[in-house]
Amino acid sequence: MSEKKKLRPASLVVSAGRPKVSADGELNPSISLSSTFHAPNTNGNGYGRYGNQTWSALEDAISALEGGRTLVFASGMASISAVFNILPHGAVITASKNGYSGTMSLLKKLEADGRVEVRYVDVSNTDEVLAALPGTVLLWLESPTNPALEVADLPTLISAAKQLNCGVGVDNTFATALNQQPLEMGADISMNSVTKFLAGHSDVLMGSLSTKDDALFTRLEDQRKLGGAIVGPFEAWLALRGIRTLAIRLRQSQESALEIATRLSNHPKIKKVRYPGLANDPHHERAKKFMKGFGAVLSFEIDGTAADADKVCSASTLISQATSLGGVESLWERRHRWSAESPTIPENLIRLSVGIEDVEDLWSDIQDALGYY
Repeated sequence: MSEKKKLRPASLVVSAGRPKVSADGELNPSISLSSTFHAPNTNGNGYGRYGNQTWSALEDAISALEGGRTLVFASGMASISAVFNILPHGAVITASKNGYSGTMSLLKKLEADGRVEVRYVDVSNTDEVLAALPGTVLLWLESPTNPALEVADLPTLISAAKQLNCGVGVDNTFATALNQQPLEMGADISMNSVTKFLAGHSDVLMGSLSTKDDALFTRLEDQRKLGGAIVGPFEAWLALRGIRTLAIRLRQSQESALEIATRLSNHPKIKKVRYPGLANDPHHERAKKFMKGFGAVLSFEIDGTAADADKVCSASTLISQATSLGGVESLWERRHRWSAESPTIPENLIRLSVGIEDVEDLWSDIQDALGYY
């Protein structure tokens, strides 16, 4: 048999997580509906909370992309919680002040309970992050940030943190492993909200953690076993099916996102566009150094009030007003309609997740919606 070739990401998303080839064998993994398994359970799946062959297929696929062993969890927040839960009492976490609102809410709760100390930083300000690192147990990076689209200098920050013996976790949801690979840069954990781009069809809730550290993997796996934040087999199968088209979905969405960001930058009703793919974006040159693409999410601030932004989002007919991202359909919302959003995010900021629709139809819908204020 010829030696197996190293595949590029666009091929990995199609081929990873398949059953072993055998005569008359199945091309796709089956959905395992067993909660109980016959003894002696030598493969570790003694009970449905410990493992499932459909999970394993999905984990193999994400592992192939991220470059480390992967665990899937019931949601993105379940995976983030598992990371924070393994930290010692009183641990110092350095994290973005403009991070995902769910993460921010969890950090604030843990801080209020006296469980951890949090140092909130502007992750795009390298000097500010470096100054916060001494004494830090975990550096939790989000890049690009949600919804500010700030880009952290991941190679520099990860290297500096590891020199100080800090753990490093990176929320890779916006970029995905097709655009950047935190583990290759030296991070301990790469986290994905599988709900978003990986699954890609707005029909599952799921998260994942990938790591190259076997001991860390075991600790996180124990968190899943004992915490019970497991994935259903149907959801795992749907997410794996979604990953098959990740490369072409992301390529189309990124192309459209850049075009829309460019046109919005020249629109008289738009004050500011945040998208690292724009040549004049303050994070563009940094992102180019280590990102293969700039993602399919952008944010923009209208030249108007929060109420005006709400009118825009509710006026669209093709773009749905909804709170998620990474699906085949385009979604937008005024982020501050949620009270948990970071106070540093402008009230009139709209986050737009660009789907795979025709870009001209999307632009027509945006133009029409902007005419409502």
